[in-house]
Amino acid sequence: MKAALPLDPPGLPDAWRGRFVSRIFLLLTGVMLSCLATLAGAQSALPTGDERILAAREALRTGDRDTLDQLAASKSPHVLERYVDYWRLHNVLARTEAPDAAEIEAFLARYAGSVVAERLRAAWLRRLADDEQWLAFIGAWGGLEAPDDGMRCLHWLARLHIGDSGGLDEAAREWRTLDAREEACETVIGMLADQGRLGSEALWARFREQMAPSRVRGAEATLGWLPAAQMPDPARLKALLKDPDRYLSRLHPGFERDRAERELALAAIGRLARSDPKLAYMRFVRIADRFPPKDRAYGYVLLGWRGAQAHLPQAIDWFRAAGRHAAMNEEQRAWQVRAALRFGKWKAVRAAILEMGPAQRARPVWVYWLARAEQALGHRDAATALFARIPVEPDFYSMLAQEALGHGFAPPAPAAPIPAEAMARAQRDPDLRRALALFRLDLYTEGVREWNWRLRHADSAFRLAAARVALKHEVYDRAINTAEFVSRDGEYELRFITPYRELIEPQAKAQGLDLSWVYGLMRQESRFVHRAASSAGAQGLMQVMPRTGQWVARKIGLNGYRRSQLAEPETNVLLGTSYMRIVLDDLADQPVLASAGYNAGPSRAKRWRDDHPLEGAIYVETIPFDETRHYVKQVMENAVVYAAMMEKRPQSLKARLGVIDPD
Repeated sequence: MKAALPLDPPGLPDAWRGRFVSRIFLLLTGVMLSCLATLAGAQSALPTGDERILAAREALRTGDRDTLDQLAASKSPHVLERYVDYWRLHNVLARTEAPDAAEIEAFLARYAGSVVAERLRAAWLRRLADDEQWLAFIGAWGGLEAPDDGMRCLHWLARLHIGDSGGLDEAAREWRTLDAREEACETVIGMLADQGRLGSEALWARFREQMAPSRVRGAEATLGWLPAAQMPDPARLKALLKDPDRYLSRLHPGFERDRAERELALAAIGRLARSDPKLAYMRFVRIADRFPPKDRAYGYVLLGWRGAQAHLPQAIDWFRAAGRHAAMNEEQRAWQVRAALRFGKWKAVRAAILEMGPAQRARPVWVYWLARAEQALGHRDAATALFARIPVEPDFYSMLAQEALGHGFAPPAPAAPIPAEAMARAQRDPDLRRALALFRLDLYTEGVREWNWRLRHADSAFRLAAARVALKHEVYDRAINTAEFVSRDGEYELRFITPYRELIEPQAKAQGLDLSWVYGLMRQESRFVHRAASSAGAQGLMQVMPRTGQWVARKIGLNGYRRSQLAEPETNVLLGTSYMRIVLDDLADQPVLASAGYNAGPSRAKRWRDDHPLEGAIYVETIPFDETRHYVKQVMENAVVYAAMMEKRPQSLKARLGVIDPD
């Protein structure tokens, strides 16, 4: 420890002592004045306006507590002022020391009903749970408007801690739907299992649900909830995950007598079938007779499902071997239809759709294919009735159904004017203005939250007016999404906008591309947010991947290209449309294949073709990637709408889909 400065050191002559003390006093005074001046300068140097908001957001990101405290202390009249306080309190809740509950509650009361209050309350509840302040948790719970699974599970645990077991009763009814990746939900489900309230059959069913799509961590947790006597050896699960083929070749003699061993064998069949359905089938048929009938049927369902995704004709037989009454989830039933559809087995298509549950069977996709099956089987009246049941919307199967009834997609009528009163309300609405300020500062996540929160209970007129406001401020995705929420068959001028046309149209012409297809793809890729960036790294209006951008830039001779240019609309559109042209040339000039190739890669789009001509709609419906299948449908239906609006004449989706030639 440093010694204190001696203000009156001994051994000095009396004549010097007073002078020394005076000099020390003056020196300290100067230091104090300098510190005060520095502090005052620091206060006056704090950013103001938009810069202050951005500085606070950056301080939250970096955990800069002092800067957040200073910025929150220097109040200013800004539309986003509440965010500075919100970010500071969010930082406070992340600290180790106990937060000031009164300060938190004051903020929640001051901004009650706002999105920042909702999010701060959720953070406050998590902190109270971490600190095991269960009574305070219960007291703060009532103001949370939209709890997610994790928060609901924390609430059940809080109730249990204060002696209310009713929360566990609710959890017992809902546990199958909970997200077990949430730590609190895993705890709740584990408690239910310890109390014997789940049952082995339910747990094994959950294990199957998780292993089928390879949610391994959740499956491991589920096995941990089984009674000790039924729990499989963790080493066995590890072995099947590492090499399912080897695992199946080394099954224990008499494995069929043990429930856990049977389940692991079926899990291995399903895992192997993901990569090699034919090999999985060879392994399964050697042991199929050793399973009880229901388990044997499930094994064939797994083979049929994965075989259908691999476009194997054997998938139809494997589903048939499972039997009419085999237990299947909705995805597996959908692939039973697709397996038959791929090979034109219309009786099997019809039978598989009729085996679906009522809710699944009523969806437009399956109503359409049931109608097509009836049509192929010569039941013309039944087919017409089914086509007519599909709602008239700018939707993939609605368009196809209307064409089957003789109607192309006609140019939509202009929307009715939005009432002036609704426009005035939207333009002066403080919440929308706050969202627009966030968008202006590129705080896009916060802007979307603010926007959506404001509109969650709004009437249709206000929402349409809000969409107009978003369009005026070039927040294109909010304009589209907001109008789409109001109407699925109207408001086309808001839902199918054409921004950046001065950039896009010349590039489309230069590449010889259909402008409506380019807009249809871009609308699906980014909703015209030029700063859009995906988790995979795709960027900009056309969501160009960095490696793709670099490759295309070299291909077209774009000198001096830099990765940062992907964020520039001009360069992004140039690279994106050039890539569309390259992919289209590589895929027989077929927009359906090129759309699939743009999303999943040209090699996959080629691989998904067949050795015989395939109707475009069947090609699309049997794309094995859920994301790409949905993407291609959206791009093609978008293109039809844009073409109808641009060309002012009816359009045919079926013609655009065409016939996909053999590989």
